[in-house]
Amino acid sequence: MEDWKKLCNMSFEEMRKMQNRKLKYFIRTQVYTLSPYYKRIFKENDIDPYSIERVEDLQKLPFTYKWNVAPTDEEPKKYKDFIIRPDEEVSEKYGHMAKLSLYGGQRVVDEKLYDYKPVHLHFTTGRTADPTPFVYSQRDIEYLKEGGRRLLNVFGITEEDVCLNAFPYAPHLAFWQTYFASEGSGISAFHSGGGKVMGTQNLIGAIEDMKFTVLIFIPGYCYYLLRKAAEQNRDFSSVKKVIFGGERVPPGLKTKIKDLLNQMGADNPMILATYACTESRTAWGECPAEESFGYHTYPDMEIIEAVDPETGEPVGEGEEGEIVYTSLDWRGTCVLRYRTGDIAKGGVTYEQCPNCGRMVPRISANIQRKSEFKEFALTKVKGTLVNLNAFFPLMMGHEDVLEWQVELRKRNDDPYDLDQIFLYVTPQPGVDPVGLKANLKEKILREMEVSPNDIILVDLKELLNRLGMETELKEKRILDNRPVI
Repeated sequence: MEDWKKLCNMSFEEMRKMQNRKLKYFIRTQVYTLSPYYKRIFKENDIDPYSIERVEDLQKLPFTYKWNVAPTDEEPKKYKDFIIRPDEEVSEKYGHMAKLSLYGGQRVVDEKLYDYKPVHLHFTTGRTADPTPFVYSQRDIEYLKEGGRRLLNVFGITEEDVCLNAFPYAPHLAFWQTYFASEGSGISAFHSGGGKVMGTQNLIGAIEDMKFTVLIFIPGYCYYLLRKAAEQNRDFSSVKKVIFGGERVPPGLKTKIKDLLNQMGADNPMILATYACTESRTAWGECPAEESFGYHTYPDMEIIEAVDPETGEPVGEGEEGEIVYTSLDWRGTCVLRYRTGDIAKGGVTYEQCPNCGRMVPRISANIQRKSEFKEFALTKVKGTLVNLNAFFPLMMGHEDVLEWQVELRKRNDDPYDLDQIFLYVTPQPGVDPVGLKANLKEKILREMEVSPNDIILVDLKELLNRLGMETELKEKRILDNRPVI
């Protein structure tokens, strides 16, 4: 991989030359020869691997989708076809080489084990399909550490900082990216396992007693924990930065988090976000600033495209588009032209970052995930299709809303009847409930062109139980209880 400091100062032309060189090598020596799935794709589509010489040539390849990778009942092991690995013939060849020379052969075998042998697993969260394993070789772990070092560098975290990793302990990217980032950077970190492992009250005590300067959390659970800590008048004055991952972070939620920390003695803390998906193998961050200038990527590790979500055609720099990810120079599980389903409102930018001066490509921080649920149609509301993701910024940023959840049902529990939306809300203390319901109905109708069937005010404890705040990997913000046809 490239030197990070050098990479951050490359011109766009130099960066593109580097990517073209690495892409050619990766396609010809790894993907086409050692990836069963893509070897098949090249042959079925009559694509010459030697015709892929530039980043623009990736457009010759079909897109890869989640359902191409995810296991099914009929094909429970199909994810294995995305793992870059020598086949039996190659493995046997290296085995013979080992026998020929005790020194040289063993070195060759060790190199191949380092490059290709799976030593670590992450899984997708399995919201739309069965959880899919993504494997890492030892070489990939070093790349994951390097990605983590870069991530902390972007955030301005130094060896003087002490970090709390409060992501749930699970075989998912968020926890392990944080773990390997701190290990690779030599930065002190306490990997707590989150509320499911330690419990919220113990985490609150640890933040106060151990004087963490950086808190790393899932957004919804962090908001819950900080509210409880503020009620107890805890001293969180040591906190300088809060870093979020696992879910997108609406600006209104950043404001709420900052207000709670200020209330507990923190001096103008920075609230920052990461962006990643399991398929990306590593996470990207936004540099510390009051205004977000986007997620800083690693152009020697991946190629990022933005395409029109309807046509699949590339969009211009800075134009809204769906993020498409291509692995570059990884081993283990690798995908090409993977459609993430995430829409970047400001697309991808290649100009110098106005805040930090880095030249690496940046993905707009204004990302909306496509609905992760079955198609939602309300035929009695002029056939409107509802973007469920619009609830997140609207509800998270609402100053009078403490907690919330959306439930989807079918009228009369009939799978062929109309879809219904029910919104459960816990208001902030002292808020007029009648006025809040009217305000929410008006805002939802204006921003989403549909009105919920009912807004139900519930006690905080009941709503926290519904969300699974301390029991689930991620809180259940949108609950789809429609019967399956």
